[in-house]
Amino acid sequence: MGNRDKRARGLAARAGGWSARHRWAAVGIWVLFVVLAMGLGSAAGRVDVKDSDQLKGETHTAARIIEDAGIDEPASENVLIQAKGGDLKATDAEFRDAVDAVVRAVEGTGRVTEVASPYDTKTISKDGRSALVQFDMRGEPDTAGERVEPVLKAVEGVQQDHEALRIEEIGGASMMKTFDDAFGDDFKKAEYSAVPVAFGILLIAFGALVAALLPVVLAITAIMATMGLMGVVSHVMPMSDTANSVMLLVGLAVGVDYCLFYLRREREEREAGRDAQTALRIAAATSGRAIVVSGVTVCVAMAGMLFTGLAEFEAMGLASLMVVAVAMVGSVTVLPALLSLLGGRVEKGRIPFLRRRKRSGGGQDSRFWTAVLRRVLARPVIAVAVATGALLAIAAPALGMKTQQLTLDQEFGDSLPIVQTYNRLNEAFPGGSEPAEVVVKADDINAPEVKSALADFRDRAISSGASRGPVEIKLHDAQNVAFVYVPLVGGSDQDKAGASLDKLRDEVRPATLGRVDGVEAPVTGQVAGSKDFNDQLAGAVVPVFAFVVVFAFALMLLSFRSLTIAITSIVLNLLSVGAAYGILVAVFQHGWGASLVGAEGVGAIITWLPLFLFVILFGLSMDYHVFVVSRIREARLRGLTTKDAIRHGVVTTAGVVTSAAVIMVAVFAIFGTLSMQSMKQMGVGLAAAVLIDATIIRGVLLPAVMALLGERNWYLPKWLHRLPDLTHDETPQAVPGPAARDDEGEPLKV
Repeated sequence: MGNRDKRARGLAARAGGWSARHRWAAVGIWVLFVVLAMGLGSAAGRVDVKDSDQLKGETHTAARIIEDAGIDEPASENVLIQAKGGDLKATDAEFRDAVDAVVRAVEGTGRVTEVASPYDTKTISKDGRSALVQFDMRGEPDTAGERVEPVLKAVEGVQQDHEALRIEEIGGASMMKTFDDAFGDDFKKAEYSAVPVAFGILLIAFGALVAALLPVVLAITAIMATMGLMGVVSHVMPMSDTANSVMLLVGLAVGVDYCLFYLRREREEREAGRDAQTALRIAAATSGRAIVVSGVTVCVAMAGMLFTGLAEFEAMGLASLMVVAVAMVGSVTVLPALLSLLGGRVEKGRIPFLRRRKRSGGGQDSRFWTAVLRRVLARPVIAVAVATGALLAIAAPALGMKTQQLTLDQEFGDSLPIVQTYNRLNEAFPGGSEPAEVVVKADDINAPEVKSALADFRDRAISSGASRGPVEIKLHDAQNVAFVYVPLVGGSDQDKAGASLDKLRDEVRPATLGRVDGVEAPVTGQVAGSKDFNDQLAGAVVPVFAFVVVFAFALMLLSFRSLTIAITSIVLNLLSVGAAYGILVAVFQHGWGASLVGAEGVGAIITWLPLFLFVILFGLSMDYHVFVVSRIREARLRGLTTKDAIRHGVVTTAGVVTSAAVIMVAVFAIFGTLSMQSMKQMGVGLAAAVLIDATIIRGVLLPAVMALLGERNWYLPKWLHRLPDLTHDETPQAVPGPAARDDEGEPLKV
């Protein structure tokens, strides 16, 4: 028995045992850690990702030149003046009067500079019905949206005096203000509503106020500590607001789930008649171990984002990795201490109508999953065929997936007037709303050969068909830098605009600026940034996929010492991710059933989402897999046959997996309610994948596959027996049972 006890006390069991014995010390250390992390983060401040770090390639080079030169590009604005109908042209007196009125109005606010009339800049459309008044906002470009309102009101005043014309303002500052007003609170509402939603589901799952509060409190403290750590770490690897939102999303989902797993097992053991100390020891040795295995696997998956070379992805990956690690440590240390302190008081605050059906021996049976398992295990071949066929059918649309950066009208639809202005501007001046920007750096920007090359570039950009003009050149003499703004033919059509960009980069630039020694001329802008992002992301897909899959496989192999379990876990996870991709493409690319989730078919999936979903889902789905398979293996080691162990493992975990999945689906679905299509895609993709994973994968396909494999589930080739044994704390010391034997009665070798 001594050797058995020793084998049973692994990392999670030892951590839980120490915390239970030194409960006040464990709680105090956790509180101190959270307070110190927040204090250090506050003192250090957060360093955000710089523009020059966002991407590699030409976009990075251009941003570096601008930063080195110390140039702050101002927020540029346009006022579109357009005849509503009839024969009114830009050359008519009424039209000229409106242009002059706009110029006077915006100058009169004192908030703008460099106001340019369309009659000077030649920004008049080919049909002569549209013209652009252009100007820059004074002050910092990042805060221009906060200062643009007087200018918008001045333009509205001119519109009221000229009913025959459409006079509308659009630009970086006005779009910033419009989106902040319309969607600025979206993320905050989503983040604030996620906590009460999770608490409500936990209240239903546990039926007791104190038990429901524990996971939420621990998840929130883990998130608070991680926020502080992000500030410290950002001085080595810059962070971002997006990384913060993703960290909160992952932290809440994982933090609550880990505590839920641990707490439910402890309650189950107490209901089986064990004393509080024994119940806590068993929970530490079983659920605690599953949490550690799952947490390490999720961390490895999140680390895959570090291989993209994209600063935003690296920030999201590191922030997610940190919050998972903190939540995992909190779950196996401070949670046992709190449970030891509370004892039976964890059941305080019982909700009268939430009575759970107990089974003999404690714990809970799930009537629904018991019925499902009976059919699945009776006909495993049919179950595998039907479930696999269904998942492959759901995943099929993913074969035609098209990814791109969403344009303004794709992202927001017609819900905002400024989107209609954007479309009208692009129709009248293709590419004018988002021109390519050539950042020219020379030893002497005013040298004759450089000026000649700039003029030649402007002419060739139009004559080559890459642009219809006007091409604007802004010189910064002191820094020897010039900005060349080139409206791309294609406008908001990403494919056509991309072709124009390629022509500019590959033909026009080498023939002009490329001939002058000492001149750098990277091409940046929205279209260029999107292309560079896509190219870099495409190059990162294979290494990220390989890293995540190989390391997840290795962790499962070491944790369960079974080649079969490791292979099936990878295959099932890939099926789950594939199904999520299929749903995304069907709903958001083709528009099938889009109205059911308050979305619309936009013809494409946002570029960053497939890789992001793969990493997040591959990590999170391991939660359920590790938890369920650990319970099956535990039952098998206690002497049950493989089929009975499968039935026991799935049915006894069904309640906690369902509760955990409902929490994750609810939290992710909140993000699916946001106004932006990209956030809807992320929310729906995550929610759908978790739902599929917790139902079809874990409830049907996993038990059916394991039933078919039988004793082959525990197969480990002899040449792999030298691998480290990380399964030592899987058999709880307080749960004696007969020696494990296979279905033929032979001793089980696992």
